This record gives sequence, structure tokens and C-alpha cells, in this order.
Amino acid sequence: MRALELRIPPLAIVAAFAAAMAALTCVFPAGVFDNPVRLVAAFVLSALGVLAALAGVVAFRRHQTTVNPFKPEQSSALVSSGIYRFSRNPMYLGFLLALFGWGVYLSNWGAICLLPVFVGYMNRFQIRPEERALLERWGPEFTAYAARVRRWI
Repeated sequence: MRALELRIPPLAIVAAFAAAMAALTCVFPAGVFDNPVRLVAAFVLSALGVLAALAGVVAFRRHQTTVNPFKPEQSSALVSSGIYRFSRNPMYLGFLLALFGWGVYLSNWGAICLLPVFVGYMNRFQIRPEERALLERWGPEFTAYAARVRRWI
């Protein structure tokens, strides 16, 4: 299973899950729900997701450290300010919120039920390997940070 760690670009994973959600909606249209505020909710969730992800990128750029998800060991700074005070993974949280917005837009319970699978995949194949590398690189400083800031939110 380690062969999958840090191998697939996170945006490709998001795209794959978005496609799977759309496909599931086509295959199982019976799970559709309709609500007059769903379009607004979908937009708000997606916008919050984009803002969270961008805030993470901006914080990394501000600290002049890598945003490359394949090379966490090359980080030049342990970012714990800004949005990183609330989430250790705001970019992935942003992706999750955007996918949630997509699921609301699709208005299909089956599509939304894929979100825990996304979280599980990201935890196992992206976040844990990144955290191992950060622990090796930053040691007690990362341990203290991880103790006070949750992985997602």
C-alpha cells in the first residue's frame, strides 16, 4: 500500500472523486434531494473550499516553503500561523469543502456519501506520509504543533 503514498496529485484525486460523484448521481438518481437553497449552499461551500485552499497556498508562499505534495521533506518552514492555526491541512480541507459543494449541487445523497472515502484516502495516502516527513524534519516542533491543531478542523 505504501506504493500509493504521495504518488497521485491531490488535484487529480479531487477530480477523480468529483467525476465519481457525478457518475454515481447518473447511476443512482433515486438518491436525489431538492431544496430551494441548494444552489446557494453549493456555491457557499465551494467558495469556502477555494478560499481555505488558497489561504493555505498563500501561507506557504509567504513562508517561502514548498507546496509540492510529493516532497514534504523539502519544507523549509513549519507553517503554523494564519489558517494553519485552525487546520494542519487547509488545502485538503478546502478540497473537501469544494467536493461537498459539488455533492450539494448534484443533490444526491450517494455522491455525498463518497466524502468520507475521500477523507480516508487523503488521510492514508497523502496526509500521514506528509506528517511522517514533517516529523522527521521538524521533530518536537511538529509534535507540539500537531498536538494543538487538528488534522482537518
